[in-house]
Amino acid sequence: MKTSELLQDLYGLTKRLEDIRLFRQDMPFNNTQMQLLGEILRADEAGQRIISSRLAKLLGITRSAVSQIVNKLEEKKIVRRVSDEHDRKIAYIELTPEAQKLYEQMCVRADLILGRVVAQLGEDKVAGFIAGANEFIDAFHAAADDVEASAVAAEKLS
Repeated sequence: MKTSELLQDLYGLTKRLEDIRLFRQDMPFNNTQMQLLGEILRADEAGQRIISSRLAKLLGITRSAVSQIVNKLEEKKIVRRVSDEHDRKIAYIELTPEAQKLYEQMCVRADLILGRVVAQLGEDKVAGFIAGANEFIDAFHAAADDVEASAVAAEKLS
């Protein structure tokens, strides 16, 4: 496979994946906000509380980005910061009861869409796609790291 063709295919696929919208445009949350809300709910369901640094790690974004998202959601009365009883420096992020209801409604829509995708393609094909995509991404990162290490080593020798 030619590199130029592979690059074109990857750019096209990336664009199409970015265009996937589980939630309608009129929904009050974007995909990142939905992921953040989901992590807060998962922590709550596990009997845990969650702080912004943990959210940043789980979402793969910076603490600053989490802070901006939380600020916007706090303005909309979707989340609230709750200080720790023992350490006022720690602020837990929690959903408001109204937000929990809205999030659950949005998840129903996502479940319907994804359920239809699985029904159309089959579980094996969907699982294979996800496994293959993850394997490709891991191989890509490993190759990029190798190329970078080789370039650094070559620079040191010259």
